[in-house]
Amino acid sequence: MVLGLPPNHDAMKMEKLAADYLKRARSRLVDAEAALARGDYPEVVRYCQELVELSLKACLRLVGIEYPKTHHVGDVLKLHGERFPEWFQPLVAEFDRISAELVIKRAPSMYGIEAAGKSPSELFDEAEASESLRKAKHVFDNVDKLFREKTGQASGPT
Repeated sequence: MVLGLPPNHDAMKMEKLAADYLKRARSRLVDAEAALARGDYPEVVRYCQELVELSLKACLRLVGIEYPKTHHVGDVLKLHGERFPEWFQPLVAEFDRISAELVIKRAPSMYGIEAAGKSPSELFDEAEASESLRKAKHVFDNVDKLFREKTGQASGPT
């Protein structure tokens, strides 16, 4: 024990961080659903990217893995796939692909493609926004399940 901290302090700290990331991911889900309802499709894509990023970083924290400070951590997830429960392992490659796809859309969803004179609203339509939301929700739901399984607690209101 160091400075009076319990022996499992690091695990508790990682769990606390994961819970906070998932709380913020849940907020991005609410924001993405609201943006879809009002027809703001680039915002849906942007929120979905953040939702996936926060979810995957929570996932890595849960198993004690430090990740690079980048938007895409799917490659780190794949590298440590064996550290996750059996039911989760087959999802890792899919989550890596979803994250990579959304990271590519991150800047265009915010700024468009300036060199081509295309605004974000010209680049993203309802179908793409809906598909981004479906994929991001799939990632979030499974990471939330992992969190509940590993900690015995809910990550936030459902």
